[in-house]
Amino acid sequence: MRGKPALLARATLVAAALLVASAAQAEKADRNKPIHLEADRVTVDDAKQISTFTGNVVLTQGSMVLRGDKMEVRQDREGFRQGVVWGNLAYFRQKREGYDELIEGWSERIEYDSRADKLQMFTRAMLKRGQDEVRGNYISYDANNEFFQVVGGGTKSASGPSGDGRVRAIMQPRPKEPAAASPSVSLKADDSAVRK
Repeated sequence: MRGKPALLARATLVAAALLVASAAQAEKADRNKPIHLEADRVTVDDAKQISTFTGNVVLTQGSMVLRGDKMEVRQDREGFRQGVVWGNLAYFRQKREGYDELIEGWSERIEYDSRADKLQMFTRAMLKRGQDEVRGNYISYDANNEFFQVVGGGTKSASGPSGDGRVRAIMQPRPKEPAAASPSVSLKADDSAVRK
């Protein structure tokens, strides 16, 4: 009986990997588009390169959208940005590169580090692609090392009404590729065969 739970756990991890890894395949053109920020209030500390946005915060860059109650953006000397969004729940959405498909995520806190190319989602975290989704207390994806992690965690996880803190994944079956069409067959008799 131990084999069945281990197999289920392995299948859940594979599904979560596919879902989280797809977030890293975000629309690459977004990086070259301007960033639009809206908030009720903004404070900027130029000396420390920290900007804090509060109240109905919306960041848009190409197909990427981040929403939350508060956002803090830091920039280092090389121009790499780190951002933290807080909310009940904070929201992330981005189009996948080469697909007409969106990745969406929710959690109480979302962190992104552009230098490390790492996305982290904390507390009641959920990531969704189409009808597939993964839930846990913590979700992270390191695009440079192609490493992901989903962790459950007590009653603060997004595992639904049971609150048992386990990681949850829902995977929809993928449609099968249609069979290759058979070559067409002529119903007309070949004249050379008739003449013989």
